[in-house]
Amino acid sequence: MEMLRRSSVFAAEVMEVFDRSPTDKELVSQAKALCRDYIHSRLNRAGIGWSKPEHGLVASGGTMGEISSVLIWLGDELEYLRPNIYRNVARQLNITVASESVVSDAFLAVAADIFSTGVTWGKVVSLYAVAGALAVDCVRHGHPAMVHTIVDCMGEFVRKSLTSWLRRRGGWVDVTKCVVNTDPSFRSHWLVSAVCACGHYLKAMVFYLLREK
Repeated sequence: MEMLRRSSVFAAEVMEVFDRSPTDKELVSQAKALCRDYIHSRLNRAGIGWSKPEHGLVASGGTMGEISSVLIWLGDELEYLRPNIYRNVARQLNITVASESVVSDAFLAVAADIFSTGVTWGKVVSLYAVAGALAVDCVRHGHPAMVHTIVDCMGEFVRKSLTSWLRRRGGWVDVTKCVVNTDPSFRSHWLVSAVCACGHYLKAMVFYLLREK
């Protein structure tokens, strides 16, 4: 009986770990890891060499590996819909990628405007697409260290603006519903959300260009 009781306690403790909501710190750490994976994918696609993340999520497998794969796949779909928006981002924003403060300010300004009317997974994917495109610009112009700046900015924005929304959905794993759900209306919702995110991104670029320097 004692052995059975201990087994039951252990099982309950294990289930508690998997059932509990992720902490803000965990969500931010995961956001940055996902950003590193996303950027690495975009640099590979652009044929640009860059140091591979020490612990890539896709390569490691598991739940976070699946989430990273889904996020990259959704980014592919979004960039296919609006290819010109996610290319030459630095030039569109009229910024120099040699300055850490300029890159940080630009990324956070665009992020804030994308989410100015609320949060959707389409907008989250759009932000990762911006991060990936901006990272490509930075590396191409000889400033690979800015990749870490972009990853840190992603973490900062998630910490300040997205953790509550993510917690309500059980964490980053909720994004996998964007592809596993077979309901046509859900896919339509994702496409509409993505297109809306593109619209907010364009507005964000105008906002950044017209604001006082």
